[in-house]
Amino acid sequence: MARTPTAAEAKLSLTEHVTAKGVEIFAKYGPRMGWPELQRLLEDRAYVRYPCTVVFDSAPLLPGEFAHPVQKGGKPEEGFTMYVHPLFQADLGQVPALVLYQLVAVNYGEFAAADDAENFGAAALGLTRDEYYAGLCAQADRLGMDREAAPPSAGGDEGGGCGH
Repeated sequence: MARTPTAAEAKLSLTEHVTAKGVEIFAKYGPRMGWPELQRLLEDRAYVRYPCTVVFDSAPLLPGEFAHPVQKGGKPEEGFTMYVHPLFQADLGQVPALVLYQLVAVNYGEFAAADDAENFGAAALGLTRDEYYAGLCAQADRLGMDREAAPPSAGGDEGGGCGH
């Protein structure tokens, strides 16, 4: 009889999985992911489970939130709109890091936590987790976000402050 993994084992498995997927993305779309590479990634079902389009609109975002995915219909298969704060439309080079952070919510839903998003994004961009997190905080600060607030949650309700 197969043993059911513990919650800690399942969490470790997800963390390892998202990190491995990030490394694969870096190998395929890196070493410098810009707007064109992000667009190709969003069409690649090996890495983005459901259709996802980027829209620059802050209306659905919470104050200080730089990006957030919204499911288009009743089922994830109908796709997601990735809302990105319009401030970043003039700085498309920053958008991949912001979108990568939120893609774990698209791919894994409520099972994804902030640390999974950080591991995934860092691996996809070839950065350490600390480097990636510092970059996210810098972008969040551009929105006038409180310096003690965290980057937007990636599906879970975990996440520490930017630690400035």
